[in-house]
Amino acid sequence: MASSAQNKLMTNIGPGTPAGNVLRSFWQPVALAEELNNDRPVAAVQVFGESLVLFRDQDGNLGLLERNCAHRGADLCYGRLEDNGIRCPFHGWLFSTNGDCMEQPAEPKDSTLRHRVKQKSYPAIEKNGMIFAFMGKGDIPPIPNLDCLIAPSTHNFSFKGFVDCNWLQLLEVGIDPAHASFLHRFLEDEEDAKYGQQFRDNVDNIPMTKILRDYYRPEIRVENTDFGHRLIALRNLNNNGMHVRVTNQIFPSAIHIPLGNEMTLTQWHVPIDDFRSYWYAMFTSFGDPVDKDLMRKQRLELYELPDYIPKKGKWNNYGYNPTEQISETYTGMGSDINVHDQWAVESQGSIQDRTKETLATSDVAIKAYRKNLIKSIQQQDRSDVNLSHYDHSIPKAIDVIASLDNWEKAWTEAEMKRRQSCSWKSTINQL
Repeated sequence: MASSAQNKLMTNIGPGTPAGNVLRSFWQPVALAEELNNDRPVAAVQVFGESLVLFRDQDGNLGLLERNCAHRGADLCYGRLEDNGIRCPFHGWLFSTNGDCMEQPAEPKDSTLRHRVKQKSYPAIEKNGMIFAFMGKGDIPPIPNLDCLIAPSTHNFSFKGFVDCNWLQLLEVGIDPAHASFLHRFLEDEEDAKYGQQFRDNVDNIPMTKILRDYYRPEIRVENTDFGHRLIALRNLNNNGMHVRVTNQIFPSAIHIPLGNEMTLTQWHVPIDDFRSYWYAMFTSFGDPVDKDLMRKQRLELYELPDYIPKKGKWNNYGYNPTEQISETYTGMGSDINVHDQWAVESQGSIQDRTKETLATSDVAIKAYRKNLIKSIQQQDRSDVNLSHYDHSIPKAIDVIASLDNWEKAWTEAEMKRRQSCSWKSTINQL
């Protein structure tokens, strides 16, 4: 349970708030590159309680500026892309990608006013189909050396989805290994997993659906790391082996999980404001190139553009079917686990009232994360603490069945084997 003051401290993320300052101290996703893949590469962005305009100039450089023009507040999302910048249609003021005012055509020719005008801006870069921004203060840190950001674009797919709640409860469902045995339980196993189900490569002839359903009381271990926390969920398979699932919380707002033996998912949880969020997901293959067209087609069957709003939600009861709940799924909300998670976090309210919760033993990762977040909030103004510095080993995410007496060695060996057989060996040495 958190006090009301602690809950507010962790969840409020607007400009100048303590938690907002911590989150802004790291590179965060703000858009998908595909949102600029049109004849006019301009997109409105709402993030961390700010309204911004994202654009690409004629040289391909990204600009992320305050949406309201520094002159008289007109909307730059309707600006003209010309002269290697974005020009406000109201009076023709022209801004570069870094916010410099390059022209004020209605002003006297000898005016020096433009040199004293700066449109608020943030640095932005594109990585594997995702656009990241650094919105913090001070020196700009390097973007972290995550496998999803090192991999070639052929082995990556990026997408996002809207969720109608605060960012923290969205993150916390991702660092809760116990919930998958219930929220994502399938009452029967199928030969081929449906889209959206959690899965594992069937090398042990035990599907993930059966492991989660039959072994619902995992032992959860949390290890502090230089990138955040490593979570190890252990399920004893009736003394016939140990299912080991290693996932990660990458501070401050991302998770890193295995999807079979050849793919991982890195997912950031990014606030729009205090009450709404996006998840940004990057799928990375260590084996064959990903089929981006298929993956995008599958997701567009579930999400509406241009805002990436899920087709199932509060307005249609998340597709809930009581008959399905009796015989097919634990939730009665279909096979897509994103819908299950969406219901769980949205049903807590826009901002969960953590003064009324009862944390249990299985919530060990949530307790550890909140402690880390509050500590970082308290340290953020110390000059000897660099919150965004990642001098770390790359997070490892793996799913393996091992012998009871060898599981600690088995998961690290399985991870090493995957990396050694990685199809993009030219960059794997960076991992």
